[in-house]
Amino acid sequence: MRILVLDGVKEAGVKALQRPGWQVDIVSEQWTEAELIGRIGEYDALVVRSATKVTAPVIEAGRRLKVIGRAGVGVDNIDLTAATEHGVIVVNAPDGNTIAAAEHALALMLALARNVPQADASLKQGRWDRKHLVGVELRQKTLGILGLGRIGSAVARRARSFEMNCIGYDPYISAEEAKRIGVHLVPLKTLLEQADFITIHMPLSDETRHLLDADAIAQMKPGVRLINVARGGIVDETALAEALRSGRVAGAAVDVFEQEPVKSSPLLDCPNVVLTPHLGASTEEAQLNVAIDVAEAIAQVLEGGLPRNAVNMVAIPPEVMEKLAPYLSLAEKLGSFLAQTAGGISRLQVTYSGALVDLQTGPITTSILKGMLERIVDDHVNLVNAEYLAKRRGIKVETVHRGNGDDYHNRIGIQAETAEGTFTVAGSVFQPDSPRLVQINGYRLDLIPAGYLLVAPHRDQPGIIGQVGTILGQAGINIAAMQVGRKEQGGQAVMVLSSDAPLPPHVLEAIEQIQGIRGARQVVLD
Repeated sequence: MRILVLDGVKEAGVKALQRPGWQVDIVSEQWTEAELIGRIGEYDALVVRSATKVTAPVIEAGRRLKVIGRAGVGVDNIDLTAATEHGVIVVNAPDGNTIAAAEHALALMLALARNVPQADASLKQGRWDRKHLVGVELRQKTLGILGLGRIGSAVARRARSFEMNCIGYDPYISAEEAKRIGVHLVPLKTLLEQADFITIHMPLSDETRHLLDADAIAQMKPGVRLINVARGGIVDETALAEALRSGRVAGAAVDVFEQEPVKSSPLLDCPNVVLTPHLGASTEEAQLNVAIDVAEAIAQVLEGGLPRNAVNMVAIPPEVMEKLAPYLSLAEKLGSFLAQTAGGISRLQVTYSGALVDLQTGPITTSILKGMLERIVDDHVNLVNAEYLAKRRGIKVETVHRGNGDDYHNRIGIQAETAEGTFTVAGSVFQPDSPRLVQINGYRLDLIPAGYLLVAPHRDQPGIIGQVGTILGQAGINIAAMQVGRKEQGGQAVMVLSSDAPLPPHVLEAIEQIQGIRGARQVVLD
């Protein structure tokens, strides 16, 4: 095996690749794309950081290439589509910088609480200004943690050593798992109202973009202090700057920005902020850890195994893919549906019936996890790492096979356990290109799982469907399809509407106000 190491990856970190019969070439200078294309055909593996761009032509030229390792988290410099098409596994090191990011969050929190940057600047300017630099203690303060993944959990464990009371918001983690790391799980509104400090550790997505906007900030406890080392864009910088100037927010510490490198931001002019240039993973130890992690992952691939930190899909043999493909697509959508309708999932039971019992259902189960976790975590999720990520979040998975198809030739049934109760969803494939969602919480339906869906549990009574249609019509939103499932007349039912456009928040809120409707949600299935 021949491995090429570029971008100044820590030499000590690639010792895992120093083994008999393997040749590791460490190149210190920066190669151009043309140089890399000319040499990559000699290698079985490539290790890079962020400087080298691993483009489609480079991957195509890598005739022997089996794996590309990114010594870090982000893989924006690697063409994942091209890698997947050529059967090249791409691995990263998502855990290597966990401690660095958690410690940076705590460092910013302490600096913010004790006015360290302001005190330093003041003293260097010749002032002895103690009176205006009085800080606050962390002890007995309530820390609100948004996102309880690996970094949020690490922050919680360290904050407890400061005798802080930790509360957390994460709709995709169970209360039991939160309790295990010493965090009391609460709704977002409760966290905003109670927290003295708020630290953010969530991925940036359509759901989290500007999660902390002017309305959310208005709900915060007066004098709150905010720390963001996660992703720029989760906090509305303009709204935060206004809250800082008004005193609603006592201070903020920000490591990530909506536009990086920062050229202009309203936060730059605020006196009560601590700003750093995206230093969350910038420690000697983190750089060494990610090098070691990615080297071990590469070794796993070269030895014929599957790494836990792959960020693209490993190729499935064509003969297996032909049979599984329709079910993999359906399974992923069922998982995504569950993630958007049942938060805090702690256990999944997947039941395969009918013709499915004769197939290799492992990849189907993994596809369910993939669809679910893509809505939850900030990692790249695929068929390789979905099971690992689910296990890391404390989600237990059980599969059951039974011959009876329940009136369907094939059926995938999923039962999800959460702190709020049990949720079920089921699907079937009528034809290879015709997946269907056939059951939600015991209510039978026949629905194409695609696009924008309004899921509205309600009491079965005249007028409810008409009121929903009126609200959508007044908003200019066209209904593409509609299904209603019920068990008995006048009892509980569920309505699922497919629309041509997403529902704005005020439209969804208006629907939730209709008497008889409870817990209406919008679900987006790509």
